[in-house]
Amino acid sequence: MSTATLNGLRDYLYDTLSPANLIWLGKQLTEYGYMQEKPQKPYTKEELKARIELSERQFAEGKYQDFDEAMDELEEEFAEDEKVLEMSEASRAFVGRASCYVQKLCDERLE
Repeated sequence: MSTATLNGLRDYLYDTLSPANLIWLGKQLTEYGYMQEKPQKPYTKEELKARIELSERQFAEGKYQDFDEAMDELEEEFAEDEKVLEMSEASRAFVGRASCYVQKLCDERLE
């Protein structure tokens, strides 16, 4: 989801939901995020050594990106993001549908 879409949804929710409903929604989203997260475990020394060896082998074989290639790749990603930002009409429609859904959830909570 694009940043513009998320910002639009956030602004709409701030304008339409009461503070109590915003707090409730924030808690629900936080809990959902924690459920989706996988706990990170630290790498062992053996795993780190294996990753370094793999990287060194790939570098020796010429399988690496230099700075210019990495920057070109980032520029392409940024260009794609700009195209997404230009789709503001679709974003507004999504924000409208999402806000109706959120309002429905809040209304059900109050019943």
